[in-house]
Amino acid sequence: MTRLVPSALRSVLGPVRGVREYWQLPERARAERRRDRRGGLGPDPGIDCAVDEAIGWLCRAQDMSTSHDGGVARHFSLIDGWSSSYPETTGYIIPTVLAYADLRNDNGELRRRSRRMLDWLLAIQLPDGGFQGGTIGATPVTSVTFNTGQILIGLASGVRVFGEAYRSSMRRAADWLVATQDSDGCWRKHPSPFAEPGEKAYETHVAWGLLEAARLEPNSKYGESALANVRWAFRQQQDNGWFDKCCLSDPAQPLTHTIGYVLRGVLEAYRFAQDPALLQASRRTADGLMHALREDGFLPGRLDSKWRGTVGWACLTGMVQIANCWLLLYECSGEARYKEAAYAANRYVRRTIHIDGPEDTRGGVKGSFPVDGDYGTYQFLNWACKFLIDSNLLEKAVREARQ
Repeated sequence: MTRLVPSALRSVLGPVRGVREYWQLPERARAERRRDRRGGLGPDPGIDCAVDEAIGWLCRAQDMSTSHDGGVARHFSLIDGWSSSYPETTGYIIPTVLAYADLRNDNGELRRRSRRMLDWLLAIQLPDGGFQGGTIGATPVTSVTFNTGQILIGLASGVRVFGEAYRSSMRRAADWLVATQDSDGCWRKHPSPFAEPGEKAYETHVAWGLLEAARLEPNSKYGESALANVRWAFRQQQDNGWFDKCCLSDPAQPLTHTIGYVLRGVLEAYRFAQDPALLQASRRTADGLMHALREDGFLPGRLDSKWRGTVGWACLTGMVQIANCWLLLYECSGEARYKEAAYAANRYVRRTIHIDGPEDTRGGVKGSFPVDGDYGTYQFLNWACKFLIDSNLLEKAVREARQ
C-alpha cells in the first residue's frame, strides 16, 4: 500500500503544480495560452500578408536585440522579453531577407540590414574560422560545427550579392569544416555544448552550407566534403525514411525541426549532384512525414520511428521547414501530393500568427502551438519566422508558375 502513495501523490500534486505555475506566469503569457487552447486557429491571413508581417517582425528582432550589435535577437519571450543576438540563425536569416528584398525591389533598408548582419558575423568569427554556439555572450566561446555551417549559408549569400568583402570569411568557415570532418563524413570533434552529445544526422544542414560555398568556389573540396557527410547520414536512415541520431535531445522521438534539417540537407545535395539516390532518400523521408500530417495541416512536434506523433503540440518551425521540402520535391518530381501537403502545413502555421496587436508578437512565429508546448515554450523564435517566410515565398512562386 505504501508503494502507491508516491504515485497517488504525483497524480494529485501534478495538476496542482501546473495551476500554480500557470498563475505565476505574466498575464501576456497566460493570455496567449488561453487564446491558443480555447480559441484555436485564427483565419488564414494569406501568403503576402503573413510574409510581410514576418519580415517586419525580423526587422524588429534585429532592432530589439538586447546586445545591440546588428545581429537578430534569438527570440521574444512572453515571460522575460527580448533576447540577445543569435549568430547561428542570423547567418541563415540573411538569404531570406535578401530574397524578400529582391521580391519587393528593395535596394535600401533590407540590404542595409543584411550587411549589418554580415558585418557583425565577420566581427565575431573565431581565429580558426569557426563560429560559437548559443547566443552572443554564451559560454563556452568555442567553434561549433553546426553553427558554423548555418552561418556559412549566410556568408555565401553575402558573396553572391555584395561581392568579395565576404569571400575570405566564407572560405575560412568552409575550410574549417573540411579540416575538422572525420574520414567517414561525420563531424564529431566540435559538437554544440547546447545539445545532447553524440553524432547528428541533421548536420546534413551543415553540408548545405558547404554546397553553397562550393558553388562559389568550384575548385575547392567543399562539395566533396558535403556529399561525404550526406552519404554518412544515409547510413542512419531506415527503410521507411526515418533517421536515427536526428534530435537535439531525444533521438527516439525527434523534433520535426531537426527532421526538417536533415531532409533539407539531403535535398540540397540532390540539387547539387543530381544523384537519383539522393532524390529517393529525400522522398522516403518526405513520404513518411506525410503519414503523420493531419488533414487540417497539423503535424505533431515529435515523431517516433513509425512516423507516429508522440506529443499533442506542433513545432511550427519544423512544419514550415518540412512544407518547404515538400514544395522542393514537387518541383523535382511534379507529384501534386507534395504540393498539397505543403499548402496544408503552411496554411496551418499562417493561422497561428498575429497580424495585429503588439509589435513584439505581430508577425512572429511561436516555437510551439499551443504556445506552452515543449519547444520554444512561450517564445517567438527568429528561425521559425525565417522558415515561414522561405516556405511561403516558395509556395507563392509555385502557385504563380501554374497561372
